[in-house]
Parts: sequence; C-alpha cells; structure tokens
Amino acid sequence: MEFTAGKLNSFLFFKLPSAYISGVRVKEIDAVTCLVSVKHRWINQNPFNSMYFAVQAMAAELATGALVMYHIKKSGRKISMLVANNKGNFTKKATGRIFFTCKDGHLIEEAIKQTIATGEGQTFWMKSIGVNEKGEQVSEMDFEWSIRVK
Repeated sequence: MEFTAGKLNSFLFFKLPSAYISGVRVKEIDAVTCLVSVKHRWINQNPFNSMYFAVQAMAAELATGALVMYHIKKSGRKISMLVANNKGNFTKKATGRIFFTCKDGHLIEEAIKQTIATGEGQTFWMKSIGVNEKGEQVSEMDFEWSIRVK
C-alpha cells in the first residue's frame, strides 16, 4: 500500500470501521510527521458535550501507528507491530475539530534497524498531541510500540 492520506483513510474504512465512522481521518503523512483530525459530532460525543476520550485515543494512536506502518513498508521487511502500553492526559474539553500530530518518525527507523539486525523485539514511545482549531492543547497521548521481525 502506498502511504498517502487517502489510502490510509480507505484502510480505516475496511480495517478500523469504528474509527472511520467516528470521523477519524489522516490529513498528512511523511517520514517524520503524521497529522490526523477528528471533528466533535453526535456520533463521538460523551455526556459532557465534548469528544469521548476513546475517540481521541483512536485518532492519537493512528497518528503514531501510521508512522510505524510507513517505516515498516519502507524497510521492505515483514515486521509485526503492537501497542504495548499507553498513557494520556486530557487538559481541555475537546470540541470542534481536533488535530493530532505525531512528529516522532525519526524514532522508528532506529528501532527497525535494531530488530532487523538482532532479530529481537524493540519498543519505543511515541507522542501525539491533540489541539483544537484555536491551537489550544486538549490532550496529549503517549504510545509504547513494540516491533519484531516476523
């Protein structure tokens, strides 16, 4: 699969339909950065008139996971990936359109080189920051990814 925002959004439709139905969409991706957006709507709300935390987590995880997928594809090797751990901090009500950005693409290349060289699994943490349309941070999530050569 070529790594474009459109192809990743098609992937969401077929493989992660709950994220797609909730409105999670990849906007941009390159070797270092991935930008994902989701708009607060009826389908993804909580009882407090803001975005449900799990929808924010889906978007934040996609921002990190799409970068992992990008680099695995680029390596040309069969490498498995799995979220091993995560943590989140919510600082403001998430209303309107929320943008999640991960700029940790540089961390993945080294981990892939290590797992290919040693055959052992590697873990690394990636951060995704969610901001609203005013540029105010609403959440920050960290995901520990585990990769291993198949």
